[in-house]
Amino acid sequence: MGKPIKIPGRKVRCPENYTAYIPDPLPPKFSWDSKLVRALSDADRTLGWLAGEGGRLPNPHLLLRPFIRREAVLSSRIEGTQATLGELLAAEAGAVVERSPDDLREVANYVMALEHGIKRLKTLPLSLRLICELHKHLLTGVRGGHATPGEFRRSQNWIGPAGCTLVNASYVPPPPSELMSCLGAFEKFMHDRSLPPLIQIALLHYQFESIHPFLDGNGRVGRLLITLFLVERAILPTPLLYLSAFFEATRRDYYDLLSGVSERGEWEPWLAYFLNGIARQSEDALGRAGRINGKLIEWRDEVGGISSKVPLLLINMLAGNPYLTINKVAEHLGIAFTTAQRAIERLEKLSIVAKVSEAKRDRVYCAKSILSILEEPANLTPQ
Repeated sequence: MGKPIKIPGRKVRCPENYTAYIPDPLPPKFSWDSKLVRALSDADRTLGWLAGEGGRLPNPHLLLRPFIRREAVLSSRIEGTQATLGELLAAEAGAVVERSPDDLREVANYVMALEHGIKRLKTLPLSLRLICELHKHLLTGVRGGHATPGEFRRSQNWIGPAGCTLVNASYVPPPPSELMSCLGAFEKFMHDRSLPPLIQIALLHYQFESIHPFLDGNGRVGRLLITLFLVERAILPTPLLYLSAFFEATRRDYYDLLSGVSERGEWEPWLAYFLNGIARQSEDALGRAGRINGKLIEWRDEVGGISSKVPLLLINMLAGNPYLTINKVAEHLGIAFTTAQRAIERLEKLSIVAKVSEAKRDRVYCAKSILSILEEPANLTPQ
């Protein structure tokens, strides 16, 4: 006979005739098997590489902008939003985009929530208060806005296929009467320093998703917390690492392993999976950042001999957004429309940007080589 299964929580029968799950406070007991030790070593090494090399890039603050937007698109896609990275960047550059405004707003809200969180960490530690602020930025004015943005739920929610009920849901998180007790223990563990940080954030991510404290937006807030934790602990100098691409590419494993913890207490496979995601995404992020930076260096050399400084300023703009419109360039640089137009046409002649709209007015240009680097699927193969 195998040893009995010990789940890291308890199931409670609620008055409305459904069963909910209440996770035990963190940290749990788990085995430091050889696979987990190797996974932690690999994740620490590659994340340290990203922190070191990423910090030495000449323009990490410029590259941060498209990386944040890439994360916003992929995290929102997991929740069913259809907007692409190209559409979001084009809209921000001033182009007219056909995509539903609701989809674009949801992704833009994710960007706003992440940027708000990074800024707030300078004066406020990761806490339930900050989590509520993130949620408010995320859900205000979009689908799900009915779900009390910025407030923990006061009614029961559940997870399952469309049309399911509380009785036949695949997972029911803690009932409202237990919610604040679970969140209090969660916040206490957020400030704990007894475990390796990457193990701690893997545990916190599982716990947040199992508590599911909001009526909507739990997945996105849970993914935001990963990045903010790494920034708060000074593990990364700039937030270049995001796990949504990994979770999206391995979606089945992600949900199966979360369930494996709740249903069978299988912590080790979840932790190894999460650490593998950090390692692979660290490699992926540095590869992308390095290739984009290589393009920018090449283009700066090409325009270096031009008497006007405007083409060089445009190259810096392309680091933050590969799309350009004449109006936005003129506005951003404080120059005349015709000056902006001439500078963009100079880049077009050098094949740095290409026209992507045929409209005579409000023409849109794109540095397609940078966009393709940002949009290509994540490389999940160990290097």
